[in-house]
Amino acid sequence: MTMMSPVAEPSGLPSESAAAHATAAIRNLNDAFRRTFRGGAVLETPGVVNMRDADRIAVLLAVRRFTGFEPGNAPYDEHDFGVVEVGGHRCYWKIDTYDLAMLGHSPDAADPSITARVLTVMLADEY
Repeated sequence: MTMMSPVAEPSGLPSESAAAHATAAIRNLNDAFRRTFRGGAVLETPGVVNMRDADRIAVLLAVRRFTGFEPGNAPYDEHDFGVVEVGGHRCYWKIDTYDLAMLGHSPDAADPSITARVLTVMLADEY
């Protein structure tokens, strides 16, 4: 007898457990990228680039060390957005996932072989 795990419900949508597994994979990939800045591209807006070096470095370290995820800033539990405040600077960071050609969203953000991650760090007033 062959055992198959259900991937899709009769409606054609992923099962709840498959969706939870994908969300966990995305969260883990986003966390690893954010903590190390490896596995994607890190972009800084002009406001961040033009900060004093010490403030800029402190902001980037705060992004890497961020653990303040809650429903208000992570409603899908993918750990793809946060707010840090350093030296009087309020900054947002956001991870977006694209296809490898960077022409659109990744077809499956849980699969690093087909996903390019981009972390953008910006001053809040640049949003």
